[in-house]
Amino acid sequence: MADTAHVTVQVQSLQVLRGGRRVLHGLDFSVARGRITGLLGPSGCGKTTLMRAIVGVQIVESGDVRVLGEPAGSAAVRARVGYVMQAPAVYLDLSAHENLRYFTRVLGAPDGRVDEILDTIQLAAHADRPVRNLSGGQRARVSLGTALLGDPDVLVLDEPTVGLDPVLREDPWRSFRALADRGTTLFVSSHVMDEAGRCDDLLLMRDGRLLAGLTPAELRERTGEEDMEQAFLRLIEREEATV
Repeated sequence: MADTAHVTVQVQSLQVLRGGRRVLHGLDFSVARGRITGLLGPSGCGKTTLMRAIVGVQIVESGDVRVLGEPAGSAAVRARVGYVMQAPAVYLDLSAHENLRYFTRVLGAPDGRVDEILDTIQLAAHADRPVRNLSGGQRARVSLGTALLGDPDVLVLDEPTVGLDPVLREDPWRSFRALADRGTTLFVSSHVMDEAGRCDDLLLMRDGRLLAGLTPAELRERTGEEDMEQAFLRLIEREEATV
């Protein structure tokens, strides 16, 4: 999936147990710098567990996860990986500017990063409004902004558009594309298949297994379906037919 000379994330034979149950079954893939990789599949298929493994906060049974050439979660790369969980990790009673200023101090980031990040997430015009008064898409961008303060090389986003209607999803996705164009490598999980077409690469998961690693164009070509949800269902049908 990625040119080995420019690999940012490498996962080999990854297996994870949680609560005595195997939730990831020998995953293998690699991702190059500056790509948006969509982790797509139904709820409970293992997307969050995989993202936690990439960030380095998930205990793995076996296999290897390397980020920027180092073991995931190691001191050498910890500060270079940003992680945004499903629930926005921001204070609703503070403004976007105040949230970013607070997290700047927590992370030890330069003060000048606040205005830069507000421009990046396209919220400079609303910087002084309490986050509770922002739209769902704008709140998601504030949460994204806190993860960007450390200027990460890899950004892991767990269901960043969950609960947002198609119109509000446009806001964060514009930010994701701008970051990738600047060289940031993004992992974006979703169970909404129409977001697959916005990604550069796709990892399609089901029941803790990787059904396919390919581009949106390759998925359409392989299945003969233009609609991403129908294409995913077609892949599942083919898998079941071979069992």
